Amino acid sequence: MKAVLCADAQLRVSEISAPTPKAGQVLLDVLRCGICGSDLHARVHSDQVADLAAESGYDGFMRSHQDVVLGHEFCGEIVEYGPDCRKRWPVGTRVVAMPIIRQDSGVHLTGLSAAAPGGYAEQVVVQEAVTMAVPNGLSAEKAALTEPMAVAWHAVRRGEVGKRQTAIVIGCGPIGLAVISMLKASGVRTVVASDFSPRRRKLAAQCGADVVVDPATHSPWTSYTPRNEVGGVRDLLDLGIGTMERLQKVPKLPWWQVFRLADAVGATPSGPVVFECVGLPGVIDQILASAPLRSRVVVVGVCMEVDRIRPAMAINKEVDLRFVLGYDPSEFRHALRLIADGKVDPSPLITGTVGLAGVENAFAALGNPEEHAKILIDPKSPAVAP
Repeated sequence: MKAVLCADAQLRVSEISAPTPKAGQVLLDVLRCGICGSDLHARVHSDQVADLAAESGYDGFMRSHQDVVLGHEFCGEIVEYGPDCRKRWPVGTRVVAMPIIRQDSGVHLTGLSAAAPGGYAEQVVVQEAVTMAVPNGLSAEKAALTEPMAVAWHAVRRGEVGKRQTAIVIGCGPIGLAVISMLKASGVRTVVASDFSPRRRKLAAQCGADVVVDPATHSPWTSYTPRNEVGGVRDLLDLGIGTMERLQKVPKLPWWQVFRLADAVGATPSGPVVFECVGLPGVIDQILASAPLRSRVVVVGVCMEVDRIRPAMAINKEVDLRFVLGYDPSEFRHALRLIADGKVDPSPLITGTVGLAGVENAFAALGNPEEHAKILIDPKSPAVAP
């Protein structure tokens, strides 16, 4: 079969052996495969990422010298089952799958490991246990975005955003746009989106952002009506004194119980939930310095370089800093259902399609935020430009 191989930071279309499904696996014809920002990073930083992954407990991440078929955001049709499968769906059924697979050397990341070829190919093998049928006649284009939408859904859940809270999304690339879509799907009333790119700001509005900000001219931190926020440490201390003075005017009032009740109902000072979706050095520290007191910061962007933050800044503001990765099977299914039921529309993210011969051009085009957000690969397409 034809596939796009990545080695030594170069991409090339090659003829390789078609994969054979092993026990518990399913062979798919790839219908669409998304190009992810992780693919762009892995192409040029694979050894660095592999070292970090090994230190974290996974030693199967791709190395620069290996021939690797990238692609972990895909939709396909069932061609053949391997041994010991339940064969839950007939051949020809359109499915998506979590990009993890069990091989002889253990479990590997599909499309990010030499042991698990991905969807930049005519066919791909997936694990039946984490494969899901595409419902409601959903198009292959939209279904292929289940994976990035699941990443966003996991981030939103980890952010624990209340419907009346403000969510601020810093960076409106594909993952930021997906986070905006999922925030609105979860019922969050006020979503602020910030990006320097006019094109991305336009897409953010299409994904449902209530306020869209160019940080070169306006601050995202002053672009919404705050709830339960205080301006700084001095204001917080003054609020504490003022509150105690008012409470102590009420005879025999157990003021400590009033504090506990206020905290339980969310009436105590708190900041917005901030989603960092840029992944460049310095951005986290900028957010810590700028965000209101008691904000919650969810780091979704993947910074591939050593970064620097000032912990004392986060301490002084009592900022909650969370990092997220991936999703679980339930979140993956939920993302698929949200798309299939029309509650989330990933269409604004899709800005181009290429065939296998156009992947190199697509990677180059994705370097310009004014041109593209998400480019899909259609292995049967002759298109060489997105």
